[in-house]
Amino acid sequence: MQSFGRRAILALAGTFALAGSLAPAAIAAPTDEPAIAAAADLNAALPQIADLFRRKTGRTVKLTFGASGNLTQQILNGAPFQLFLSADESYVARLAEAGRTVDGGTLYATGRIGLFTPRGSPVKADGRLADLAAAIRDGRLRKFAIANPEHAPYGRAAREALTTAKLWDAIQPRLVLGENVAQATQFATSGSADGGIIPLSLAMTPQVQAAGRFALIPAEWHKPLRQRAVLMKGAGETARAFYAFMQSPEAHKLLDHYGFTLPRTGQSKPR
Repeated sequence: MQSFGRRAILALAGTFALAGSLAPAAIAAPTDEPAIAAAADLNAALPQIADLFRRKTGRTVKLTFGASGNLTQQILNGAPFQLFLSADESYVARLAEAGRTVDGGTLYATGRIGLFTPRGSPVKADGRLADLAAAIRDGRLRKFAIANPEHAPYGRAAREALTTAKLWDAIQPRLVLGENVAQATQFATSGSADGGIIPLSLAMTPQVQAAGRFALIPAEWHKPLRQRAVLMKGAGETARAFYAFMQSPEAHKLLDHYGFTLPRTGQSKPR
């Protein structure tokens, strides 16, 4: 892979720029272009799904990416989202209990995490985190990026995996927390950290592949990242059509491409 130069870094930052634009004043959308709240791990896949939806139906949606916990709080505070694509189904359950959704939603994918190390990092990309453990002991590791576990499901999964590997206590002083997993990925790929735990879905992008190496962490090291979609009460026709499209073979093909395990079939693209 070629070195990750300034142009690639700027491209990556552009890819993840939407993850920080979460102010409620910026998410209002006309009724024929519904506002969709989406987990940050969908930052690469969902725009392609939305574009395919537009080409097939002539309808458009407005996407806002962020940590699922933050997006849930925005919805509870009245943000006008019509559809929520969460990285953790517990947030959908919370919204359903609060009476904000039409039902309990639908599982649309299960995510995976892995260890990413940028080019030039003193840490090797090893899914079982053996060299990461050694780097903590011998002082090679300076900074390590994960999403904030307090509101980002992928951050919680990272914490669980590090705990399984008996590294959580030792690595905490070196952690750099992203507001969401897209920002954590940006920290890891830009060289701001010696590595990080990021989603497979973002590791599949050309920018991240060019920036370094990635290794899957065993799925049993953390609770499953069961991702659920749900319509909000009052959702319009376009939001309902997009919700249905997320369950179509066309959408599943794109989700599969980015490494998500799909519902019902339990299959994902071989790695």
